[in-house]
Amino acid sequence: LNDKEYILELWHGPTAAFKDMALQLTPRLLVKAIQKLQLDKEVIILVATSGDTGKAALAGYAGLPGIEIEVFYPDAGTSEIQRLQMATQAGDNVSVYAVNGNFDDAQTGVKRVFGDASVAEELEKRNICLSSANSINWGRLVPQIVYYFYAYFRLVEQGNVAWGQPVDFCVPTGNFGDILAGYYAKQMGLPVGKLVCASNKNNVLTDFIKTGTYDARRTFYKTTSPSMDILISSNLERLLYHVSGSSAKVAGWMADLAKTGMYTVDAETLARIQASFACGCADDTAGAAEINARFEQDNYLCDTHTAVAFCVAETVRSAAPMVVLSTASPYKFPRDVLAALGETAPESDFAAMAALNVKTGCPVPASLSVLNTLPVRFNTVIEPAAIRDAALK
Repeated sequence: LNDKEYILELWHGPTAAFKDMALQLTPRLLVKAIQKLQLDKEVIILVATSGDTGKAALAGYAGLPGIEIEVFYPDAGTSEIQRLQMATQAGDNVSVYAVNGNFDDAQTGVKRVFGDASVAEELEKRNICLSSANSINWGRLVPQIVYYFYAYFRLVEQGNVAWGQPVDFCVPTGNFGDILAGYYAKQMGLPVGKLVCASNKNNVLTDFIKTGTYDARRTFYKTTSPSMDILISSNLERLLYHVSGSSAKVAGWMADLAKTGMYTVDAETLARIQASFACGCADDTAGAAEINARFEQDNYLCDTHTAVAFCVAETVRSAAPMVVLSTASPYKFPRDVLAALGETAPESDFAAMAALNVKTGCPVPASLSVLNTLPVRFNTVIEPAAIRDAALK
């Protein structure tokens, strides 16, 4: 973007989101693991999604032998493009459900199924086991570590960074998986300066990194960056273990979260987190202004989530080069991006897609442009408590 700011575009896979980077690989690793273990069982993949993971997982697992996948997303909590990506998914081994609630409701429902002994017992009778395509699955995080190394090597090759010079990374994140992969890269020896956690108006992570208190007892906002509309961040639990070194401490904090909706870490743990992480947040208005500024000043079109990262990156800039992770195509959120550019957005996402293409000249990903021609296969809405029944069905 300029001599100090760089963009790592991670959305050139089949579903136009960074989740493809892991979810084109993880399903094949699972199939290979089943073969190596000689596991004579069917595997059911349960997925809670705030928008992008669901389609990427469906695309990765559709048609694979011995595997079924069920995806649960918040009803009216995704963009129309994201919803149609899931609702039109082909394949005999896929199911999709809208959940009456937000992403946290869907994620909590799925986690309860994994922890339900009666579900495990019933599935065992049917010779079935459960797995997940969410980032609670370590197989999701491993492939994401790679692109931090990739970015660093390219910067060195291009002469923008001297070998060994630290680089900062700014990551738009709600569930903390994408940025946690960067932490693992740093632990493996990559010269990472700060990992910058960029939040939208649901800024529970920003407040935590600044204060050490994680407080989910707050208003949940539906924003123009819906993949980050999350208040219970799963992967933060992993980071807490690494920086505290204590399973007992982490278990206590998680018990407090479940019981009271909040917890506070000790000063030493917070200091270790702040040694690696910086943070910031940006609301929809700031994000829209950033989309317009990046296009007007730099002729660069970004989506609503990447715009949040650009906003936050500007507030925490150090002397180190900054890599902003761009996590989704702007055409996944065409109405909001078009409006940010000062145009009146039509009601239809597809009309907005066409108008955005005319306005900017940026090509529309083929996988998105054909969505309105595909039949809708899934339109069932369920309550969070019914996720268990769906998993057993």
